[in-house]
Amino acid sequence: MSTVAVYLVVAFGAGALAVLARLPPLIGFLAAGFVLNGLGVERLPVLDQLADVGVTLMLFGIGLKLDARSLLRKEIWGTAGIHLVLSTALGAGFLAALMLVDLQLPGEDLRALLLAGFALSFSSTVLVFKVLEERSETTSLYGRVAIGVLILQDLAAVAFITATSEHPPSPWALALVLLLPAAWLFRRIWDRIGHGEMQALFGVLMALVPGYVAFSAVGLKGDLGALLVGMLLASHANAGELSRTLFTLKDLLLVAFFVSIGFHGMPTLEMVAMGVLLLGLLPVQAMLFVLLLWLFGLRRRTSLRTGLALANHSEFALIVGAIGVSAGMFDEDWLVMLSVAVALSFVLSSLLNRRGSALTSRLARRLPEHPDDRLHPEDRPIDIGHAEVLVLGMGRVGQAAYQELSAEHGFSVVGIENATDRVERLRAQGLDVQEADATDQEFWERVIATGHVQVAVLAMPFHGSNLVALRQLSATGFDGVVAAVAQYDDEVQELRGHGVRTVFNLYSGAGIGLAAETVEALGRRTE
Repeated sequence: MSTVAVYLVVAFGAGALAVLARLPPLIGFLAAGFVLNGLGVERLPVLDQLADVGVTLMLFGIGLKLDARSLLRKEIWGTAGIHLVLSTALGAGFLAALMLVDLQLPGEDLRALLLAGFALSFSSTVLVFKVLEERSETTSLYGRVAIGVLILQDLAAVAFITATSEHPPSPWALALVLLLPAAWLFRRIWDRIGHGEMQALFGVLMALVPGYVAFSAVGLKGDLGALLVGMLLASHANAGELSRTLFTLKDLLLVAFFVSIGFHGMPTLEMVAMGVLLLGLLPVQAMLFVLLLWLFGLRRRTSLRTGLALANHSEFALIVGAIGVSAGMFDEDWLVMLSVAVALSFVLSSLLNRRGSALTSRLARRLPEHPDDRLHPEDRPIDIGHAEVLVLGMGRVGQAAYQELSAEHGFSVVGIENATDRVERLRAQGLDVQEADATDQEFWERVIATGHVQVAVLAMPFHGSNLVALRQLSATGFDGVVAAVAQYDDEVQELRGHGVRTVFNLYSGAGIGLAAETVEALGRRTE
């Protein structure tokens, strides 16, 4: 237990320091792994097991939200396939160029260089999904495109691991097709277990047993099995609720994943320098994503946000590195260099994506835009000319605000939401809801140009998104009324510090509303 206590103290302390420095806590967790390794603390075997469970639950959660048909869209499979080939070639060429200055490379033959380029062509599913989830943008257009590309990359990784494995998949792998009819039974069981801890336990069971264990038993990648089982259960009415229920558990277990990266070896200064050099591939790979998505008809801003999200190296590079070492193609030091490059790319990507909206706005001005009729159907400009009130974020709070302002006060209200499925559902209910990104400067320029909008209600679940939208409003000279919601007192104070007079604290406000409804009910009883 003493070793576990050391892990907990170092991980929590490093995460807390990162938060105090206004950095994502995962940067602290990455640092904690290298600190523990440097101090000579024993590597706990359970660390990798916890990391595997965290990744498995994450992929199961992705599956619960994923529409499998989206993977068949050309902007997803086309971008993923072309980028994989070109990025592998670019990576190999970059490493070959480094040979001219006598830097330590994985190997000097073409096979070794291509294998290293292939390893560095992938983006991290764990990191990208975590960044998107923290910003509540997994269901936005750019978030769905990024996740689709990542899943196809994961499938390519599975194909590579299977092809290079000394133990090919068992013939029993064909029996996994029985999961299709079994999913009907799983959904019927899910209908009867209710909510709370039984639903959470059901989710963990589905991810680990018919998902991870069943696929691993027949020689396939277990976490891919969890993703596929999640996709089979995605049509259930409680899929979104289950995903939210597993959120905290998954995040806690992923701490082990980030800490484990530091245990792949202690780098020397030369290895750190090489890891930094490998970061030079990221801007090229990111812009390649941007160019491909733009060519497939996405707006420049959507393309840039997707490319920025995918601008990191993947933990898969470490798997490929280990395969290269075992095959005698790579030197063992190269695996440590890859772990440094992956860790540094996580840090860089986290910092860039925290400032993603502002950075994207600046970069977008440098790229040409498609005519509206050539844009992807989901990425075309929206009509908000008639709106007097905009409700940004159409979750439960946003829907309640929409109904109150429209039905009770007679305003012409338009809801703005970035989740396609929610937009479609609310439109079917008769609400005027448009799919758009409220952190997009171009969106606000269109809003202000109409001259009709009097009120903007910031009801998005991610506090950072509300702040970005607020800054965009200020930059465009909006002089109407701004109202916002917040979950915590410090968020309330920050919004008021930015000039928002009407801020509704969700927790204290719920109590006030409950008390008002109670008093009103008592009054009716005494009449």
